[in-house]
Amino acid sequence: MTRRFAVAMLTAAVLLVLVPSAGDAAPDRVDLIPPLAGRVVVVDPGHQLGNHNFPGRIHRLVPAGGFRKPCNMTGTATNGGYPEASLTWDVALRLREQLRALGATVLLTRHGNRQDEWGPCVDARGRAGNLERADLKLSIHADGSFARGAHGFHVIMPPDRRPWTHDIYQASRRLALVTREALVERGLHRATYVAGGVGLDVRRDLGTLNLSDVPTVMVELGNMRDRGDAAMMTRPGGRAHYARALGLAVRRFLDDR
Repeated sequence: MTRRFAVAMLTAAVLLVLVPSAGDAAPDRVDLIPPLAGRVVVVDPGHQLGNHNFPGRIHRLVPAGGFRKPCNMTGTATNGGYPEASLTWDVALRLREQLRALGATVLLTRHGNRQDEWGPCVDARGRAGNLERADLKLSIHADGSFARGAHGFHVIMPPDRRPWTHDIYQASRRLALVTREALVERGLHRATYVAGGVGLDVRRDLGTLNLSDVPTVMVELGNMRDRGDAAMMTRPGGRAHYARALGLAVRRFLDDR
């Protein structure tokens, strides 16, 4: 048998194995299920661009978890005037796009970033996602400290406080730790001026955390008054980087639930 003839015979045998006959049934179609299909995530972009135009409305007191606080605040800004509300809105939209691509349902606590709008109040933000039994809520903010050298992010979690946050304390703590880990892994620095520099703070005075029935944390992405943090916050690439880090945190938290 010549070498050419042997190769031809082997090729024919392979084709007979790989090519199904006309009577063979077609293989079943396999649909890929997105990794976050069925998950519900609340994203809370802090403040609203027009809050400062409605002082009477944002200063009225609302329930905040056993006490009352002003409905909302104006938020801070960079020294160049870039508002916190615009930062949080842009990061929230980028995060929503990522999570939707992974199959998640994403609920925003506000639906625009406009000078002629205000709120919602902290009690509404705190309850967002409760009826929908969301898997988690991520509230996005930035700080405005004038302390010398103050820069970096920190994650705020609720305390174990009956009857308000006892039911979500453990899961919220895990979400806070996962979020901090993801931000550090993406090259972001822990705050130098809050909670001893560990990047994790506990606060009992925030209605957004106190009124939640789902695992919840608030992330201060950085200090808008710091030149380095502000440079990142004002660049589209920088805001995309924040969103990717938060998306990583959400994915890891939900992967373990």
